[in-house]
Amino acid sequence: ITQKWPTQHPERLQLYSLPTPNGVKVSIALEETGLPYEAHLVSFDSNDQFTPEFLSLNPNNKIPSIIDPDGPGGKPLPLFESGAILIYLAEKTGKFLHANTPANRAELLSWLMFVATGVGPFSGQAVHFKHFAPEKIDYAHNRYQFEAQRHFGILNDHLAKRRYMVGDTYTIVDMDVWGWARMIPFVMGEDAMAKYPNVKKLVDE
Repeated sequence: ITQKWPTQHPERLQLYSLPTPNGVKVSIALEETGLPYEAHLVSFDSNDQFTPEFLSLNPNNKIPSIIDPDGPGGKPLPLFESGAILIYLAEKTGKFLHANTPANRAELLSWLMFVATGVGPFSGQAVHFKHFAPEKIDYAHNRYQFEAQRHFGILNDHLAKRRYMVGDTYTIVDMDVWGWARMIPFVMGEDAMAKYPNVKKLVDE
């Protein structure tokens, strides 16, 4: 992958990404943790994600992906999937985990998985059938709109009595949620954010 995207600073963590809902999560985490990194644009317009060079890092041809030249044991570590990268960066730096008790860590992981298996996939499909499907399929559109609304409703209810997703501490879960929550108007319509005032409060902060 370094042949297609040469590194100017090989001692830094290498990020291969694009500012999509999933891509921005890792960019936020890198900025928040203060880890030095070098960013490489993976262009969907030229199908960079399907090239052999990118597939050598991520066989699932998705962004974001990283290479940490100073991974465990001082060896380079390639990593993909935004949730996994968020956990890795938080553990590497000891920041934004709120893992001072087993219960806090368990709650953090539950919400990370909720975003990874629910919010992200259903919002992504809602966007596809709302904006990009080559033909209008009412059943698919309605199903994914309903599920996207349902998942954001769960987040909104959860945030009704708390400042952040895990108690009153800013964590990687908030970064994870923000990636998709900022896109609510695109996912469900321009006026949709008003239906989720507690999510909006988190997004604005």
